[in-house]
Amino acid sequence: MDHCYRHPDRETGVACSRCERPICPDCMTTTSVGMRCPECAADRIEVRSGAAALGGDPSLTYALIALNVIVFLATTLSGGSATGGSFGASDLLTDGAVSRHAVADGEIWRVVTAGFLHAGLFHLAFNMFALWILGGLLEPAIGRLRFALLYAVSVLGGSFGALLLEPDALTVGASGGIFGLMAAAIIVMRSRGIDPMESGLGLWMGLNLLITFTVPGISIGGHLGGLVGGGAAALILFELGERSRGLPAAVPALLVGALCGLAVVGSVVVSGSS
Repeated sequence: MDHCYRHPDRETGVACSRCERPICPDCMTTTSVGMRCPECAADRIEVRSGAAALGGDPSLTYALIALNVIVFLATTLSGGSATGGSFGASDLLTDGAVSRHAVADGEIWRVVTAGFLHAGLFHLAFNMFALWILGGLLEPAIGRLRFALLYAVSVLGGSFGALLLEPDALTVGASGGIFGLMAAAIIVMRSRGIDPMESGLGLWMGLNLLITFTVPGISIGGHLGGLVGGGAAALILFELGERSRGLPAAVPALLVGALCGLAVVGSVVVSGSS
């Protein structure tokens, strides 16, 4: 275990994202390009340019929210239920929801489209509020590319989980992506020396899991699949990627891409076995 360069008596697993010197929690400064030591954090020009390279504003988060809202309006105008409780008469919902029967028939695109469809305004509003919070927290801190990878794995993992645990259901919603981002945010915080319980994120995760297992009509498989997918991707990106000296930067991203492929293959295999 390394020791903080300013406090040699303190062990730490966190290093400055610029100079790579080990730093303890008292010496950490959170920036949009990771944790910085006091000296590197004071270099405001470099930090600002790094943030621009990563994408300081959560523009991808806003784009995802806008896309979900546009799709919801289209489903409502085409006969979907605005209040929830059923799919209504919307072809967009029935043709985009993930199900074993449809995927087995070759409609593999549903593992993606299901993550952008919602069965009611409350369903949409809850997921988009969570995406706004988590995206605003994660995207500026880790960059647009890694955020996109995390969200993609979480959505695909959610679809795989729904197919695995709910073979007869039609499933829609961004909840798999949301649960994956929650798991990723916790792992990112821990990797940078921040206690997720102090931020309230741990409690939020616990409450959402409680709702998942106690409220009828919620896709347990979708939530757990997204949670596992996002958590696994975050471990690869921030435990393997940031702590392995000498590892090419592209390797963690390629491994996360492979996770996406595994989720799709798993969805096809599970659907074909029913």
